[in-house]
Amino acid sequence: MAKTKEFSKDVRDKIVDLHKAVMGLKTIAKQLGEKVTTPGAIIRKWKKHKRTVNLPRPGAPCKISPCGVAMIMRTVRNQLRTTGEEDLVNDLKAFGTIVNKKTIGNTLRREGLKSCSARKIPLLKKAHIHARLKFASEHLNDSEDNWMKVLWSDETKMELFGINSTRRVWRRRNAAYDPKNTIPTVKHGGGNIMHWGCFSTKGTGQLHHIKETMDRAMYRQILGENLLPSARALKMGCEWVFQHDNDPKHTAKATKEWLKEKYIEVLD
Repeated sequence: MAKTKEFSKDVRDKIVDLHKAVMGLKTIAKQLGEKVTTPGAIIRKWKKHKRTVNLPRPGAPCKISPCGVAMIMRTVRNQLRTTGEEDLVNDLKAFGTIVNKKTIGNTLRREGLKSCSARKIPLLKKAHIHARLKFASEHLNDSEDNWMKVLWSDETKMELFGINSTRRVWRRRNAAYDPKNTIPTVKHGGGNIMHWGCFSTKGTGQLHHIKETMDRAMYRQILGENLLPSARALKMGCEWVFQHDNDPKHTAKATKEWLKEKYIEVLD
């Protein structure tokens, strides 16, 4: 079937204006040199939609039925980390719907999802989560000046040979840190180096390389060699506060007594 001629908006507006001037369809068609059905169709569309421009066209029909879309969304929701586009293509093929991976991706994006790298977060137990929330709530209204007095510290083990593969998930906007969209990580693997370090808003303190397994005595030695020199180098003043976590070496009685002897206040 040949494509019909499409009139410009100016011509359609002219037809409507002639119609408003109480001119008959035959007269309008004669002026345009067209069949009488042409102005009739334009005027009927104008009466119904109050516009002369073309209405949005629906485009090609969707290859995936609403049931197929529901099945895809259900599969992705249940298996966010493992479901790939190739798997969904095969699932639809089993039900007689043949599409490619691009169609699957477009469908998921249309439903508000996008393929993203899964964020890596520390592996936390419920007790850790509650304790962190309690700490944050207690210090929610602390002033910026209070935090500028804190000298933060920690030990970290850096893996030399870790698994760096990226896992992708289908998620909605602002859902990056939903537990279903993350990959828990722990610090383990083959080959690593251990360091102690500290920092404040004024900059970074000394970095200490830990060559052996650290015990309570070694931790006190590290503090003695690095903590006070770092505080002096960063010009923390007299009322600075030291932070370290609740590692048993940090909370040991001997460590607490050493900090007390040095008149070092510790952030609870």
